[in-house]
Amino acid sequence: MKKTILALKPLLEAEMALLDETYEVMRLWEQDDRAGFLASQGGEFEGLVSTYDGEKVGAGLLESLPNLKVIAQFGAGYDNIDLAALKARGIVLSNTPDVLTDDTADIAMLLLLNAARRGVAADQYLRNGRWKEEGPFPLTTCLSGKVAGIFGMGKIGQAIARRAAAFNMTIKYCSRTEKSDIPYDYYGKLQALARECDFLILACSGGPETQHAVNREVLEALGPSGYLINIARGSVVKEDDLIAALEAGEIAGAGLDVFANEPNVSERLINREDVVLSPHVGSATRETRSKMGRLVVENLNAFFAGKALVTPVVA
Repeated sequence: MKKTILALKPLLEAEMALLDETYEVMRLWEQDDRAGFLASQGGEFEGLVSTYDGEKVGAGLLESLPNLKVIAQFGAGYDNIDLAALKARGIVLSNTPDVLTDDTADIAMLLLLNAARRGVAADQYLRNGRWKEEGPFPLTTCLSGKVAGIFGMGKIGQAIARRAAAFNMTIKYCSRTEKSDIPYDYYGKLQALARECDFLILACSGGPETQHAVNREVLEALGPSGYLINIARGSVVKEDDLIAALEAGEIAGAGLDVFANEPNVSERLINREDVVLSPHVGSATRETRSKMGRLVVENLNAFFAGKALVTPVVA
């Protein structure tokens, strides 16, 4: 008999079909009366498929799923998951790390290049006829010889470092602990790193430990020629402080893939030419999203077969 799984959001079509082959999958997004559905059928679900960009999986939802045993998170991050509530219930959690490393690092470089060389603004300058009317596009900033400061030197941070080094940038980093196998200069404090770099690239985990780690003091340390690049989580940046720093000319610009209140982005960011924006697309390629979906299925399969999770989250 198939185990019954609740999915909060859809995976790609092929991976949803793979789930359906093995499990009785109920799709919460298809339910008109969500509360009534959970009240009547919540006790049937032993597994849950959640997503990094989806709703919070906290005490309220968990109370409606009294027999839940495993959550398979679609995404590397899991700051939408109440880990304390899971621990109290003995519910295990998996995520999908590593498979999205390269794509996310690519987006960091896309934002970094566009922030420095103003690629999006230059495109609009040409398309809107300003090249013919106003002459050459204003001078921009080169990458070669600049310092890339990376906050968070996990696998994504290291992948960004390799890419930045290929652009002849000097790499420095800040993380919870110094890594003996990393050849870059280490800083124990984020503000100290910001003071020493031209581009501050956020590649850390979200959650309480990094909440508003980038505040007015860090931005002041980054300085008027510095750029902020964020492919981590919107919660890492105190967004009002970032906007104030941009408006005051206290930093040179920013490249942002994540925001404080997604998908709602402040008009004060949208209207700035010195900010490059993308809609949380770090892992958004067909290939990577397919790998992530398959890893979700593999983790569920392992759990229900009595085996260790393929990619467990250890909190």
